[in-house]
Formats: sequence, C-alpha cells, structure tokens
Amino acid sequence: MAGKLVLCRHGQSQWNLENRFTGWVDVDLTTKGEEEALEAGSQIQEANLTFDIAYTSLLKRATKTLSIILEEMDLTWIPVIKSWELNERHYGALQGLYKSEVAKEYGEDQVKIWRRSYDIPPPMMAEDDTSHPRFDSKYDGIDELPGSESLKDTLTRVKPYWQDKILPDLLGNKDVLVVAHGNSLRSLVKIIDNISDEEIVNLNIPTGIPLLYEFNENLNPTSKSFLGDEETIKKATEMVAKQGSIKK
Repeated sequence: MAGKLVLCRHGQSQWNLENRFTGWVDVDLTTKGEEEALEAGSQIQEANLTFDIAYTSLLKRATKTLSIILEEMDLTWIPVIKSWELNERHYGALQGLYKSEVAKEYGEDQVKIWRRSYDIPPPMMAEDDTSHPRFDSKYDGIDELPGSESLKDTLTRVKPYWQDKILPDLLGNKDVLVVAHGNSLRSLVKIIDNISDEEIVNLNIPTGIPLLYEFNENLNPTSKSFLGDEETIKKATEMVAKQGSIKK
C-alpha cells in the first residue's frame, strides 16, 4: 500500500484578510490563521492520522501553519523539508494590490483569468523592482526566478518536485503532510486527479482545511475528502471563489 497524503493550505494571512494579491510576498498569519492551523491539527488528529515527513514552502504563512499543526499533533520531531518549488504562484505586478480594486479597473472576468486560468500569467514584475525574488536572500543560488507565473508555470516547478521528492515517500509507504498555498496545491491536485486545463479554473482551495488522499499500490487515488465540518468547508470554499469580486 502507498502512504496517505494530506494537503493543507496555510491559515489566513494578513493579505488574505485584506483581500490582496500576495504571491511570493512573505506576509504573516493573522490570529484567525493561527486558529485555523490549530483546528487543522485537531481535525487531522480526529481522523487518527499521523505523518512520517512534512513538506512546505519557504514562505512564513506556510511554515508557521505547518509548525502549529505539528505542535498540536506532538509531531515536531518528524523531518520537515522546505522548498521554493512549493511557494505560491508569483502574481507579478499585481502583488500587493487589492483584488476588489483591480476588479474595478480591469473587470471581474479579467481578475478571474489572472487568478484561476491555467496558462495566462498576470502582468510581469519589472526585473529592477526591489520586491523581485532575485533580491531576496531566501532564493540565492536559484536560477531563473519568476517575475510572474500562470498556474501552468507553477505546475512546471511543482510537478518535478512531486515526482522526485513527495511521490517516492508515498510509494515507500510513508504518510506525508504538505502545507503550502492555493496555487501550488491546485497544481498538486491537478496532477493527482488528472484535472483538465479547463476544469482547473473552477477549483478553489480554502485556507486551513486539510484535504486527505488515500491511494492504492499504484498511487491511484481511492478516496479524497476535506476534513472537518461540511458547512464550514462549503463557506470557506465559497469565500475563496468570491475574492476577485468588486467590493459592494
């Protein structure tokens, strides 16, 4: 049998709360985000799950969420692998802007394309912009850092990481936790569930709610379920879907 996999988007960040495009900007969790992380750890425990290894990005909203979950589960001793390949999609020149204001200027349909389309990236960040990742010491030694990414671009870096790092653990019967971001997790779900380029537009992943996969020996998924209260999951997913709307 293959190991179990739990994917969890980080808890609410300050820019989630403010409804701003975040991308690679390293914003922190809100108090609610920390509570969501605690609840995620509790829900995982209630499902009688444990982990042999955990993966996360280099961004603090994900690393802190993972730390809180592992603390809640008394699993702070397991190996934790941090990698830029699991970072959020880079939102280019949109990073820091309020989604509702961008929707007013460009229209909700265009914002949905930038947020949820498969192969259309947001406007590119200038190479000399001081917030470009090439000026961030976290990424020293990494070639071809993005100034904007589509979901397709994000998947291009996530897929080899999945194949080379996470997949061997699962095939080795290790139970794996991945705490990352909306679009790096959408990339993983697209790969695992073989979702089409067209259908991925409508996939929304809420913050702080664990998603459990179980697999057969060939790593084909046999079950998939969010952990927690059904109504809470529904409301959280709808909230993510509405983030690109013009504020009334």
